[in-house]
Amino acid sequence: MGYHFYFINKFLALLGLDHFAHDFQHVTHAWFVIGLIIGGILLICKSKSLTVIPSSRQNVLELIVTTLENFVTTITGYKGRFLTPYIATVFIFILISNLLGLVPGFFSPTANLNTTLALAICTFCYTHTIGVKQHGMKYLKQFTGPVLWLSPLMIPIEIIGHFSRVLSLSIRLFGNIFGKESVIGILFVLAGIFFAPLPVLFLGILFSFIQALVFSLLSMIYFSMAMEDAH
Repeated sequence: MGYHFYFINKFLALLGLDHFAHDFQHVTHAWFVIGLIIGGILLICKSKSLTVIPSSRQNVLELIVTTLENFVTTITGYKGRFLTPYIATVFIFILISNLLGLVPGFFSPTANLNTTLALAICTFCYTHTIGVKQHGMKYLKQFTGPVLWLSPLMIPIEIIGHFSRVLSLSIRLFGNIFGKESVIGILFVLAGIFFAPLPVLFLGILFSFIQALVFSLLSMIYFSMAMEDAH
């Protein structure tokens, strides 16, 4: 977002880790997001709050889980219901990471290519794990094409196509969030931290949500393709 001061970097500098904080701020802020998620889960899922008669906290939790589960099953079908924990985790992590950059003194981990590449690799590996689990070694037939004599041509094309998914997922998310951070950072410098146009901040929130949704949606599409019976 263009800030030269980050609270997490300052805190780690007090611990003598200023060099690490400066070079790996995307890692430290990703850890911070993970901590927020875990802390939120522990706060919401306290045993006392989960009762037969739902409390307001439990209703919110059930609404979030149900919405995400319906979203996953709409794309992948009921057989893809087991994907909900992964998709929910990725969506929430990316959304909070995207929004974090809107807070002065913090940095969006997804504005760094290393973070988005790691997320894309996780989706890539999980896609093929699902394919092998669903179809066994027959899953590998998709790389050989419709007829065997085309396999010398189809194998390199299919491999390039599958690896391009990693580039597509990682670069799209990184480029969009980095661009958002840069634009809002410039506006803060020009207009002042307390006078930045609110419509732009609103667009930043909307944009953060859309990018998290797009990454999750593309991941589900890849998972659905891996589960298809055509393999």
